Amino acid sequence: MRLPRVVPVLPAVMVIALLGLPIGPGGEGGAGPADAVSALMVLYCGIRLVRDRRRPLSRTAAVILGLPVVGLAIAATGAASPGAGITGMGRYLQIFVLVPAAVLLLIRHRGDFRVLAWSFVGLALWQGAIGVRQFLTGTGASYQGQEIRAVGTFGAQDVMGMATVVCFGLICAVGLALGTTAVRQRAVAACCALALFVPLALSFSRGAWIATAVTCSAQLVLAGMRRALKVGAVAAALGVILVGGFGVGSAMLQERVNSITQVTDAPDQSVTDRYTMWAAAVDMWREQPLTGVGLKGFPEHRDAHASLALSAGSDTEGAGAAFRKQPLLSPHNMYLLILAEQGLIGLLALAGGWSALLVCGLRGLARVRRAGGGNGLDCGLVACGLLVWQLTDFVYADIGGPSTVLTAVCFGLAAWWGLAGNDSGKPVRTAAPAPVRPEEAAAL
Repeated sequence: MRLPRVVPVLPAVMVIALLGLPIGPGGEGGAGPADAVSALMVLYCGIRLVRDRRRPLSRTAAVILGLPVVGLAIAATGAASPGAGITGMGRYLQIFVLVPAAVLLLIRHRGDFRVLAWSFVGLALWQGAIGVRQFLTGTGASYQGQEIRAVGTFGAQDVMGMATVVCFGLICAVGLALGTTAVRQRAVAACCALALFVPLALSFSRGAWIATAVTCSAQLVLAGMRRALKVGAVAAALGVILVGGFGVGSAMLQERVNSITQVTDAPDQSVTDRYTMWAAAVDMWREQPLTGVGLKGFPEHRDAHASLALSAGSDTEGAGAAFRKQPLLSPHNMYLLILAEQGLIGLLALAGGWSALLVCGLRGLARVRRAGGGNGLDCGLVACGLLVWQLTDFVYADIGGPSTVLTAVCFGLAAWWGLAGNDSGKPVRTAAPAPVRPEEAAAL
């Protein structure tokens, strides 16, 4: 891979790579180096647009990506304090508007897209390797009294971080393996996907398992039913090997899998807490159905709407961190969080934009398949897969933690494919750069 080919998307690659750095034990999981680089990436794109003096996005792209701003502006005015409104609006704009738009502008063609997809795979392999080591050596986060939960470098304060990263990498690997690129690349991608199933299992994350199963099934169906049946048989065999090959861990995995079907009969405390917070979010929405209680308002209104079944918080320990009680400050459901804090206006704006991106992406994938697959099938499967996973995972999780910036990059990849990258295999420029003069080239 030649360096000039990577340079245009290097800022986005750096955002992904920085999430491989360790997080200090006991950290609060706020903004980190990756968030700072994502801000610089947005600033760089803004400077380029001002210099080029060209319309950066199509009208459709501007409407879809800019739609959430309406609901966010209204919800920010209803926040408990100006600081909370500004902070909350800035975070939402970063994740769902600015960084996705910057990624869309940085990607020129499908080669750049694949660079970012392989970057996801590389980060997932790194975090997954650390997670497997944590399980084998008993240095992970605490789970059922044993420090075996794979959390990678994210620590016990963000037990979902590694699972999210591994899922993104696995979905990218599956999409690349099902594409029509070189046989060697597809073989390497398939091996990476198989390897990533191990740390995903050891994350003990039920929500990540469900979202991954839904997404991989969708990718297989979109790639073709015959291939779906073949790969499905291999995946089933791999599942049997994983569940039966971990010794003491197999019983825990089996229990965790069985607990998915017991969320109504005999739910554990984590499930009870989640249902309680979901009910509290719905009650908040009923008070302010159109505009919600304001950005960052869920923690403040939680106790007034939650039942006594809600615990004081979740216990976290291990992976180098001491025991602590982590407060429950969100409903762990992105749709209900938006509904509670931004009301119907905010939910329709955000979810409407996500739905539009998914429709555009699926239409582009269908167009590529009708054209015989070409060399863009892998990009379409990756983009649609990442979006399907994120929208499914939002039923069980919301934004928060260092890995959240990857969500923004995923939306950027989906936006590029759905709005700019599925028409042809030729380079796609959303904003043509100004010609470089000889003296400028020499300075560079």
